Amino acid sequence: MQVFVRDNNVEQALRVLKKKMQREGVFREMRRRRFYEKPSEEAARKKSDAVRRMRKLARKQAIRDGLIAAPPRKKRDDIKPPARTA
Repeated sequence: MQVFVRDNNVEQALRVLKKKMQREGVFREMRRRRFYEKPSEEAARKKSDAVRRMRKLARKQAIRDGLIAAPPRKKRDDIKPPARTA
């Protein structure tokens, strides 16, 4: 993974790096590998993750097919920008 620092703006480069790592699942993997996981626990976790993914895909497909209503979208006015610190 690579992030370029532009105009000596290290804070922004760190934010970009954290976002990339979040998308790749690095933090989740680090938290999961913190302790030993028994093979039976790993199999149960993988199975529950697969069930969760399948439910999410089924829900999205049902929304696309019009079988269930989509959740209401947030308006741009409702979303507050993060507070900036000097």
